[in-house]
Amino acid sequence: MNTATIKFEAFESLKNEDCQQRILKAKKTLGNEIIILGHHYQNEEVYRHADLAGDSLKLAKYVENLDAKYIVYLGVHFMAEVANILSRPGQITVLPDLSAGCSMADMANLAKVERSYRELNKVLNFDNSITPITYINSAADLKAFCGEHEGIVCTSTNAAKILNWAFSQKEKVLFFPDQNLGRWTGHSMGIPLDLMPVWDPDLPLGGLTEEQIINAKVLLWKGHCAVHQMFRLEHIETFRKQHPDGFVISHPESPFEVCLNSDFVGSTDFILNTIKNAEHGTKWLVGTELNLVNRLANEMKPENKLVQFMSHVVCECSTMARIDPQHLAWTLENIINGNPVNIIKVPNKEAQLAKLTLDKMLEVS
Repeated sequence: MNTATIKFEAFESLKNEDCQQRILKAKKTLGNEIIILGHHYQNEEVYRHADLAGDSLKLAKYVENLDAKYIVYLGVHFMAEVANILSRPGQITVLPDLSAGCSMADMANLAKVERSYRELNKVLNFDNSITPITYINSAADLKAFCGEHEGIVCTSTNAAKILNWAFSQKEKVLFFPDQNLGRWTGHSMGIPLDLMPVWDPDLPLGGLTEEQIINAKVLLWKGHCAVHQMFRLEHIETFRKQHPDGFVISHPESPFEVCLNSDFVGSTDFILNTIKNAEHGTKWLVGTELNLVNRLANEMKPENKLVQFMSHVVCECSTMARIDPQHLAWTLENIINGNPVNIIKVPNKEAQLAKLTLDKMLEVS
């Protein structure tokens, strides 16, 4: 076994077809030593190699029961961190491209969250009044912050259950980093919009008055998903004119008016299952990431189902798309070579606090 790292430059110029063969060969060589997890938003060229696929919640649940030494994550950085936190000692989590991140997750960092904590303490006692909830689309240190302050993690699948749990603990919630998911979940639970003001971490007191903070049920962090934010009400109106018998289904990261005018709203797994279980010949406008919609559209053709991407603009998640066949082949061959690259390792103290919130999430879910 050669312990020298194979440089990525040797893979950059390889054609996709050549990489596909090398990936298949590497997987066969490694056998049960690796497991490849794939998020639904990944490019088909790498998604096809996933041993297990799903949304963030499903993949988090998978991690708890994996025996493989190496967990290769086809997703983004925060997902690989979750896998590392939930995996057993001795297991190694690898992210084929370290530049695969999440623009939404970047909208909330620890410095801003801690400053918001101090600002809110000027008006009320944070730890007595507020449960911090971080969307799973966030860095490990934010999950650790929630662990330190009796908070929890949520996903788009379980957000309502998590909010209900939070309100059984304390009267208010600070929900970050995605305001759209928080707003739609709160609205679905009957919380008035004026009791869910937007908290801008770059402004004193989040840009709110003391009265607004005291009256608030949910403080919504000023953050969003760049892809879902592109969906518009006019996209739905155009579709309904063209297909009056069609259905609109959206991810709750979409803007409020898009969710409000959709027939169904739910997580990526919910979207997939709803359309797959629908009657033959039905027509669907889908408000979520392009790779998932295109893959689903092809799968549904034999059932004569029309599956259409909501926006007229091609807007795949650019950071989700970073992992390509070249990076995957390079990653696997380095594992074979005895020198795995791009290992994701969350610092121990941070991981312990973050695990409290993830375990709590899985229990509540």
